[in-house]
Amino acid sequence: MSTPKKYQDIDFSPPQEVADLAAKGLELRREFERGGTEVGVARARDLKNQKNLSPDTITRMNSYFARHQSDKEAEDFGNAENPSAGYIAWLLWGGDPGRDWAERIADEMEKADNES
Repeated sequence: MSTPKKYQDIDFSPPQEVADLAAKGLELRREFERGGTEVGVARARDLKNQKNLSPDTITRMNSYFARHQSDKEAEDFGNAENPSAGYIAWLLWGGDPGRDWAERIADEMEKADNES
């Protein structure tokens, strides 16, 4: 699926920091055998490989972060020695930098939508 022409000036490839956190999430999931779904694992692979994401994927990322913000309040969120399942899942989606990046891209998409 190609990106709509109105979005041609938007960079849909994840930044390095997002890629690194997704890779960390994959490593923790392997080590602790918990956290995330198959969708989250697929997202982490795309982020880790800095694959250009689709506008729909950016929308799904924003939905994920909005739904799972409360996971950050769980015990062991952020604990690399014994991470909560929610922490691992959050990292699979790129962590806080992934959330911030997806929000920024969504804002750029909205601006392009309003200009077209």
